[in-house]
Amino acid sequence: MKREGLQLELCGTQFMQKFIKIHAPDHVLYHYAEILKIKMPMKPIPGQELIFDGNFEFKTRITRMFRRLFSSVQLSTKDFEEREPRIHMEFARKYLHLFDKNHRNFFDASTRYAIINFIMQRQHFVEGEETPDNIGIEKLLQDGVYSCAYTLHEKSDREKLLKEWANIRKWHKLQPLDYIKDYFGAKVALYFAWLGFYTQMLIPISIFGILCILYGFLTWSSDSISHDICADNGSTIMCPQCDRNCNFWKLSDTCTSSRYNYLIDNNVTVVFALVLSVWAVIYLEFWKRYSAGLVHRWGLTGFTHHVEHPRPQYLAKIANSKLAKKGTTEASLGAQTSSNGRVPLDTEVPFWSYKFLPNFTSYSIMVLFICISVIAIFAVIIYRMAQNASHSILGNENSTTHKIMVLPITAGIIDLVVISVLDLVYSKLAISLTNYEYCRTQTEYDESLTIKNYLFQFVNYYSSLFYIAFLKGKFVGYPAKYNRILGFRQEECNPGGCLMELCMQLVIIMVGKQAVNSIVEMLIPYLIRKFHRLNNYKNSHKEKVVVCSQWTEDYNLIPFSNSSLYEEYLEMVMQYGFITLFSIAFPLAPLLALLNNIIEVRLDAIKMLRFMRRPVGMRAHDIGVWHNIMYVVTRIAVASSAMIIAFSSNLIPKLVYSITKEETPDRYLNFTLAYFNTSDFEMPLTLNATLNITQCRYTEFRNPPEHQNPYKRPMIYWKILTARLAFIVIYQNIIGILQGILRWAVPDVPGKLLKRIKRENFLLREHIIEFEKQHAAQLAKENALHTPEQELRHRQVPAEDSNDQATTSV
Repeated sequence: MKREGLQLELCGTQFMQKFIKIHAPDHVLYHYAEILKIKMPMKPIPGQELIFDGNFEFKTRITRMFRRLFSSVQLSTKDFEEREPRIHMEFARKYLHLFDKNHRNFFDASTRYAIINFIMQRQHFVEGEETPDNIGIEKLLQDGVYSCAYTLHEKSDREKLLKEWANIRKWHKLQPLDYIKDYFGAKVALYFAWLGFYTQMLIPISIFGILCILYGFLTWSSDSISHDICADNGSTIMCPQCDRNCNFWKLSDTCTSSRYNYLIDNNVTVVFALVLSVWAVIYLEFWKRYSAGLVHRWGLTGFTHHVEHPRPQYLAKIANSKLAKKGTTEASLGAQTSSNGRVPLDTEVPFWSYKFLPNFTSYSIMVLFICISVIAIFAVIIYRMAQNASHSILGNENSTTHKIMVLPITAGIIDLVVISVLDLVYSKLAISLTNYEYCRTQTEYDESLTIKNYLFQFVNYYSSLFYIAFLKGKFVGYPAKYNRILGFRQEECNPGGCLMELCMQLVIIMVGKQAVNSIVEMLIPYLIRKFHRLNNYKNSHKEKVVVCSQWTEDYNLIPFSNSSLYEEYLEMVMQYGFITLFSIAFPLAPLLALLNNIIEVRLDAIKMLRFMRRPVGMRAHDIGVWHNIMYVVTRIAVASSAMIIAFSSNLIPKLVYSITKEETPDRYLNFTLAYFNTSDFEMPLTLNATLNITQCRYTEFRNPPEHQNPYKRPMIYWKILTARLAFIVIYQNIIGILQGILRWAVPDVPGKLLKRIKRENFLLREHIIEFEKQHAAQLAKENALHTPEQELRHRQVPAEDSNDQATTSV
């Protein structure tokens, strides 16, 4: 590190550890800023005020007006000053005079730390033996030479952020994104920007969900299904729901559940699904526009993974393989030539001979765990069937409360425990599988890990909900011929449908997952920090450990890793899936997500500032593969909503009934129930009471026993099925057209921002051309007056911009 120009400072010993601070002088920062192609702010360019004033004069007026209206959510200008727009350009030392290098925030803290980390990750530590096994700080950490390496929290900036941002009492305040970017880097700042934007976008859909529930309350008395069920007075006897220990039961027993079911299955259900689908597209499109403005303000426009340097682990891996001995190789842009002239190799890795086997192994194991997850969910389903078929240990076996409430809730809790355990096991395994692959850049590594994890989590968390929404009660059969699985009868939906159970399962998994995550996120870091302090106390011969500096304080904090940010994204994207895929069964799901996220933003901020070491700043131009995942989920959600409405709600049967009610004079409830002679049961029933019942009802569209084709499907069933399939096709096409129009009408980058980028590029080109002209004229003038004595004096003058003063420390 000294050869690279870094300055090392021994800071004494604490906790039986020696602490070394690392400083980067200006000339080192300049050198690596050029290598890494970092865009830095320029000095004011003639004409740039026309760009800012012309494009943003109207926006400034609107901003001032909204600030007056929403002054309570604005940040304190005393602590967080509003920054003026600046023009950025890739740093080049030959244009050093054009950059605003004297600005106090020219090299912000996250950029300085990123440069130091880049140097440490790529330096060999055995001079004369530059091999893949002796490169980088990570190898030294693995070998125990160093116990840890971390960036330092800055007390003043940290206290400011803790006071105004990482504070639950400030939940209504906007986030200081520019200062978060300076402190944590663009990658972390983009996460908080996305989380804040997503939370704000939940407000309108939450309000609409509340209105839908209010509509259900206001029109409660007009529901014909619940009215008929409650007014039945026990005259309608339903067939037993299991083969043993189940009696015939009265339809009126489901009066309460049918009323609650109407709150989520009414005339505005389709409207809510339509609005939800449109909202999802608007949210994704407006996020792209919003993030484009942020990225440009931070000087990251045009940054892609192609600009990234290879991971040291990747370079070491290919250097140890046969690739190092063959093929055309080239030096990595970030690699420094060692004393013997060797450089790390950045070879193009063939897919079939090298990448295929690791990738195939990783995804095969992922598929294996997905199958294990499906088997676990299937086991929970069998448990439910077995509970229906046996004597219940929870309440009266014939209790409607047990059938409708207790059994789904207990099954939901068991399901939550199972998927949480599988989640924990696979999350650890996925990291090892991704390390086995050939991921060239950190972005490629993160995307590979994200895709494998999310595919598993998608099946793990959503499979039970998909079962209730699309499979439960759809293939039960009828009393004379039940379709069985492992000898057990399949579960049946209540006469009002399966939406109520889908609602309960959604609330248990979604709310339970959020509650557990929130507790774990704060409790585990707190306990780990306490454990570290206790351990240090024991290791220091029971002498009281005194935290005397920032580096000794940060030593006890939890290390920040790439998986730390991934876990935060995963939690929120899974929540987005719950909302878009299933909130049609619970319109208050967006409201619960909104309340959770308001607290989540502040808890994440507290965790990163109080309990975790400061992460190394990383550049990013978007939220990566997570946007593509949410786009795919949005497309799946359209089909999911269509199928839930068509097959799990009463919309289509009611519509067909209203059209054909002249042919079927019965009321709608009677229209949905079929008759069955008890003498036709496929196996004798073991009942707890002897009842003289010759006929019972069940929820199906089938011919009555006296029909010439008893228990067969009537024509009305096929009409309803046709209507359901037609609804799915029509609904998906209408939503698809609306979403396509919205994506076309809302460009990814605002037109004003595109115009501004073009004008900035034009001004930069003209400014550089003018600088080159002046520089060439000055050189020509100096050459004309040049003498040998002047050349000697010129060589003796030190460089004007050489400054060895330390600017940062780790």
